[in-house]
Formats: sequence, structure tokens, C-alpha cells
Amino acid sequence: MPTCLDDFRTVLVTGGAGFLGSHLVDSLIGAGCRVVVVDDLSSGREANLHPAAELHRVDIRDAAAARIIEQIRPSAVLHLAAQVSVPASTRDPMRDAETNVLGTLNLMEAVRKIGDCRFLFVSTGGAIYGEPEDMPVDETAAKRPASPYGASKLAAENYLATYGAAYDFDYTVVRPANLFGPRQNAAGEAGVVAIFANAMLTGEAVKIFGDGDDERDFVYVSDAVDCIRRALVAGKRTAYNVGTGTGTSIHALFEELVSLTGYAKAPEHIGRRPGDLCRITLDASRAKRDLNWAPRTPLAEGLRRTVDYYRDA
Repeated sequence: MPTCLDDFRTVLVTGGAGFLGSHLVDSLIGAGCRVVVVDDLSSGREANLHPAAELHRVDIRDAAAARIIEQIRPSAVLHLAAQVSVPASTRDPMRDAETNVLGTLNLMEAVRKIGDCRFLFVSTGGAIYGEPEDMPVDETAAKRPASPYGASKLAAENYLATYGAAYDFDYTVVRPANLFGPRQNAAGEAGVVAIFANAMLTGEAVKIFGDGDDERDFVYVSDAVDCIRRALVAGKRTAYNVGTGTGTSIHALFEELVSLTGYAKAPEHIGRRPGDLCRITLDASRAKRDLNWAPRTPLAEGLRRTVDYYRDA
């Protein structure tokens, strides 16, 4: 499977100062790409950015974001900027839709106007399917989002399919499961590994929503970056799940992190949050077939690297 990025010399990454975005920017710059980042720094951090990246502090909903695309005429737009918190989406679904739907449309329109530009959209595999009937879930499974966040990502995917049919729009979608790794925001509402690891290392209470039996499909950030790069080069006009196919309960995750941190307190169990799923794991067979991608980082190794990062932060 080719992984050459020679045809994508100038790429624009939205949300490039965030967790996944900054790792992707590092990888693209390492491959010799010119990388332009659009990020309003509402959740991302400028300190995350590679020094060679060109940062524009702009909201993706603004006309200024479209003008940047029109000015630099990138060969690809990798769209990661989003409102990513499920609880925040249930509290304020209007803001969620404005960012995740209208913001995405703003970028798509700019790309449509310049032409000859691939649009890669980072959606969600953890929220778009809702509670699945069978697992692991492949891309053809019913989409029944249980949160406004999942609904907003599905709406953006539907617009992409419509643009593909109406305008011959060149797009690819990736649907990551629950990503984790260094630089994830430990102070936010998303990213349970970062939240738990940071709390354990600082001696704070670890809060588990529900009974701890909920299962998630945890994917290390560098594996997700690898899949995105492959999808950029060889992806078709379709969606690709990015997952391991293996579920890990929140309680088992807690115990794994205890073994790495020496945390001695019991977790505090509190009520479930609206929009949270009981179980989700993803079948990534399509990415294996089309992109020759598979996750390479075992959960235990990824957790060790993540804990080491927060220990040194």
C-alpha cells in the first residue's frame, strides 16, 4: 500500500493544535509536507504545534477560514476541528451543530470552489452508531446516534456524500474509536484515559460514570495518525472505521492504570451521563482491505506511554 505523500505537498489541517491534530501535523511535516493549521485554540494548545507549522487562529465557522483555503489552495484539507464532548453536546446542541455541521460546510464550500483538493473528514466511530445490536460494528451498520454530537457528525457525513454525488467532491471519512495518548486534554470531559491518568498521578479522585462495565474500543493516537495518512493517499469516497475490534471496560481500564501509577484510592461511581453508550467496538476490516491498515500498539503499551507523558508533564 503506498504511503507516499508527494501529491499532497501543501495540506491544511483544521484543529491541528489539538490532541489528534498535533500528532497528525507532526507526522505530515516529518513526511515533507507544508502544513497550514486552522485552529481557534478553544481547546487546542499552541504549545502542541510543530514549529514548522503555519498557524492561523481562526474559527472554522468564520469566512476567514474559507479565505485561507482560497488563498493557499491546498492539495488536501484534513478536517479535525470539532466540538468533541458528548456531554457538552447534550447541554448545548445548537453550538455543537454550528461547529460540527455549519463549520464543516463552510470548509467544504471553500474546497468545492477551488477544486482539485481532497477533503478528509475525521468523524466518530464511538458515537455515530449509537448502541449497536452486534459487535464489532462495521461501516454498514445502522447509524442511530444517542447524542447531538453523534448526530452532528452523521449530518456532516451526509453532506459529504451529497457533495460527492452533486459536485464530484473528492472526500474520504475516517471514524475513530476512543483515541488516547500524549497531549490529550486531561481537564476536559472527553478522553477517559487522560482524565484517569492525570487524576491518579496527582492524587485526585477518579470518577466513573455508571457501574464501570461500559466497554470502549481504545486506539492509540499514532495508530490513528497512520490510518489517516493512508486514507489521505489511497482512501475511496467512503468511510473507514479506526478501531481494534476489542472492548475494554472502564473498570478494567481503571485497574490497568492503577498498576502503572500506584494509585491507592477506590473510584467514585456517579450517575451515567446522557448520550453515553454502554458498549461499542469497531470492525476495521475495510481499512485493512483498502488501506492495509491495522492497529499496532497494544493497549498496555499505549497506556504506559500515556502515563509516562502525564508523569513528566
